Formats: sequence, C-alpha cells, structure tokens
Amino acid sequence: MAKYRLVLLRHGEGAWNKENRFCSWVDQRLSSDGIKEAQNCGKQLKELGFEFDLVFTSVLSRSIQTAWLVLEEMGQEWVPIQSSWRLNERHYGALIGLNRAEMALNHGEEQVRIWRRSYDVTPPPISESHPYYEEIYNDRRYKCTDVSRDNLPKAESLKDVLDRLLPYWNEKIVPELKSGKMILISAHGNSSRALLKHLEGISDEDIINVTVPTGVPVLLELDENLHPLGPHQFLGDQEAIQAAIKKVEDQGKVKSEKK
Repeated sequence: MAKYRLVLLRHGEGAWNKENRFCSWVDQRLSSDGIKEAQNCGKQLKELGFEFDLVFTSVLSRSIQTAWLVLEEMGQEWVPIQSSWRLNERHYGALIGLNRAEMALNHGEEQVRIWRRSYDVTPPPISESHPYYEEIYNDRRYKCTDVSRDNLPKAESLKDVLDRLLPYWNEKIVPELKSGKMILISAHGNSSRALLKHLEGISDEDIINVTVPTGVPVLLELDENLHPLGPHQFLGDQEAIQAAIKKVEDQGKVKSEKK
C-alpha cells in the first residue's frame, strides 16, 4: 500500500499551445479549450475522491489558473497554493515564440525533437534583442524570486530544469508530503517530466519518450522513501489520453498539406 500519493498536472491548453509555438516563460492564460480541460480534470479528481491539502504551482498564469479551476470544480477553493519560478516551464531561449512545425520544416523533425525532448541539449540562449526578452525579464514576478534577475536562466535543457527544481522539491514539497498532506502540483510539461525522471529513475535516453499531455492528472504512488510503487498513472479515459499524447508528439513534425 502506498505511503504517499502525489498528483502532477500539466496546465490546460494555452493560446500558444493551440498555435503550436514555443511558449516557455512568456506568460499566457488558458485558451477556451484549456479552461474546459482544467474543469474536466477537477470534475474527474472529485469523482475519484481526491482531497488536496496543498497545491504547488509555477509563477506562470496558465499554471495558477489551472489550479484555481481544478479546485473550484472540486469545491476545494480554500486549499492553500504556493507558487515558485522553480516549477516554471523549461526556458527555451531563442526558440521562444517560434512555431514548432515551421522549425521542423527548416531544421528537421529530429533536431526539433532533440530541442524539445532530450535531457541535456540546451537550445540557443535568448538575447536582449529577442522580441520577448523585455517582457520576460522585466516582469515583476521575477523580482520576487530567490535568485537575482541576472542569474535567471537564458535557456535550459531538461537537466537544467531538474537542477533548479530539485532544491524546491527537497526543501519545500517533500516535507509537506512526508507530513501526510495530499499534494497537487500544477505545473508544465517539462517541469513535470523532470520530476518524473527524478522520482522514477528514468534514464537520460528514455526520458525523450515521456510525454505529458495538457490537462491530464498523473498519479504517483510512493513508498516511505519516496520511491514509486509502480509506473505513473494517467487518470481518465485511456483512449482519449493516448490521442492527447499523440497530439503533443505531433507538434514537432512538419505539417502535412491537406489535399
């Protein structure tokens, strides 16, 4: 029997998810479909009997908004929420704002897959001339972090995401989990993948094949040492979940012309 249970959730679809663009640290709210995803997730978790004691999110609006909508559907709006930049999506550097399918056309699908999904490959860093540089680094939310603005990343591999996430996991989340609290982490595709890699011991090579679709809760059952008792479980209609996973994987492919 599991000593601890933890639910991970990638936020619902955002506007740039819909447009197939690298969103990363550009702040976006949920699309209309993303709102429905978050609401459906909340309904499902309520039906399954989940009762959360604490929620962790990134400082990006789509992560926070997803948590709000989930808790509202569950009738658990009172549950405390803590937010940290350390749960942010991966910083995609110079790729931010670019269309994935167009990048696949220009650079090849395999290169885009490596940029998106590999463990230790870092994309080109963002520069001050990038159209979203000022929007990101002058955002007030990053004046309240535990590192200076100059020390915030300019591009990240998945390994970098795990490196900045682990101190927060160990110092903030683990003590709450071990105190017996039921925790929801409403984060992003890559911060979720990084945490899954850490908890499940997924190899550097195999993590490229791990996909977390938007709005689908992921259950982890852990022993007293926080080791998984089995593989993570996607909660919900499995056929629909597989279709959602394929949709994410296809984002980095060249768009076929409709005849």
